[in-house]
Amino acid sequence: MRILTIAPQPFFEPRGTPFSEYYRARAMTELGHEVDIVTYPIGEDVEMAGLRIFRTPRVPGLRSVSIGPSLAKIPLDTLVFTSSFRRLLTDRYDLLDCHEEAGLMGVVLSRLFSVPTLYDMHSSLPEQLSNFRYSRSRLLRSLFNFCERVTVRQSAGVIVICPYLRDVVAGIDADKPCFLIENSPLAESDESVSEAGVDSLLKELGLSNSPDSFVFLYTGTFEAYQGLPLLYEAFRIVVEQEPSVRLVMVGGRAEQVEQEKQEVASHGLEGSVTFTGQRPPSDMPLYLALGDALVSPRSRGMNTPLKIYSYLRAGKPIVATRLLTHTQVLDDEVAVLTEPTPQDYGKGLLEIVRDSSRARALGVAARRRSEEEYSYERYLDRTRVVLDFVTDRIARSVPKERPATD
Repeated sequence: MRILTIAPQPFFEPRGTPFSEYYRARAMTELGHEVDIVTYPIGEDVEMAGLRIFRTPRVPGLRSVSIGPSLAKIPLDTLVFTSSFRRLLTDRYDLLDCHEEAGLMGVVLSRLFSVPTLYDMHSSLPEQLSNFRYSRSRLLRSLFNFCERVTVRQSAGVIVICPYLRDVVAGIDADKPCFLIENSPLAESDESVSEAGVDSLLKELGLSNSPDSFVFLYTGTFEAYQGLPLLYEAFRIVVEQEPSVRLVMVGGRAEQVEQEKQEVASHGLEGSVTFTGQRPPSDMPLYLALGDALVSPRSRGMNTPLKIYSYLRAGKPIVATRLLTHTQVLDDEVAVLTEPTPQDYGKGLLEIVRDSSRARALGVAARRRSEEEYSYERYLDRTRVVLDFVTDRIARSVPKERPATD
């Protein structure tokens, strides 16, 4: 098939939805399909056989766009829609693969051009308003809810990234074809990491490489829903009892890092916490190898964090909050799960520091879980099932020729 992917995000940037778009395109092209992506004028180009990227015109003054709802998305999304419209006027496509709010664009374009739409659902649109603390307006939430319901009902099928979203789809349309494809392929990065490389990074970050040292590692964005205040309060409890333990924070925009440094200082932890800023995806295996344990302190939200799949693959003990955002993938066999309070999370961190046999067992179980349930091969198989569904739908929609009669 020839597939038009509509991606209203910076493509490519190392964050959740763009990662998903990248690996969705990779899987589709590996399965023999051609993919064109219409996206923002923001982001890095990527080279991939079978993939073409079409960027919208630039919006004066807009050099970046934050995660979640924002006014900046209004002109950008308008240009994505018009650019997608022009692509459909210029070329013939068999499928529209529409991510996030582009699902509604796809519904409209599907009607105009008779091309089936797959809604690539990474989150519930109305829930984004509360997750990002964007607005408490009931009118705006009702509008987002209406758009989500129309998109689900009018799409040929829906791809969801976690079980919770599958339930959301079923609540809107129980008969809608819905396919669960977890955002797990980033976990396939299994490049060999040498001890010398880890030692060099430890030295660069000013950390000890002695056998008695212990490093907790956080990776991801620094958005409010990530629960970083909870992490700092819990880590202060750890440092009071185990002063040599360190925390490395990987991620965050420059201005966010400065804000978080101030927050850390207010807890008296400036000597125990190291910030690296955003790092390229190619560096992540090395950073994951550096950590003795991996943390995800999310305080709200429903979607499974993308980093969880990388954490599992790394084969390290994980400490996470016992919330649906984590428990859709994690359980007590592969992680220390705690209540989202500083006292409970701090207790979970201390458990990993003090019980090395428990930490090793969790790491082994995490790696096994990744290999058995979240391998790239399984991701590819699930993508194949979705595209076979679309191919079959297209075949059934083509009128059969009547047999010739005398």
